[in-house]
Amino acid sequence: MNITNEFRLSLESKSVNEAFCRAVIAAFITPLDPTIEEIADLKTAVSEAVTNAIVHGYRENSGKIYIDGSINEKGIVKIRIKDNGVGIENIAKAMEPLFTTGESDRAGLGFTVMQSFCDRVSVKSTPQKGTSVILTKRIIGRSKW
Repeated sequence: MNITNEFRLSLESKSVNEAFCRAVIAAFITPLDPTIEEIADLKTAVSEAVTNAIVHGYRENSGKIYIDGSINEKGIVKIRIKDNGVGIENIAKAMEPLFTTGESDRAGLGFTVMQSFCDRVSVKSTPQKGTSVILTKRIIGRSKW
């Protein structure tokens, strides 16, 4: 499948950068003429993945978050969010609704939200080395109706 566009981004694991990532994703998929719902879905999923990297991946520390994305000729968008943080010991458990390693103010719904807004969510992680989340979503868009 031919890639028609792609980007790479790295940023500090600061909560203020979560909004920036949402804006980047919205701008990146705009040429596909997405619906407002498609834009909101991807922005929300990316926001959850970035927040997980900040809150759970780096916990009390800080580090870099790497985001790259691609669009192929069929309108399939892949966004990868990667950190070099603490990693996830049990991915299946971490993806269960309501499971959290965070404070009591965390709902434990990050992966559930990502899965509900994307066609596919893939997670790879190694304890003490980091986590990579790949979000895949096909954009149907308004112009394709």
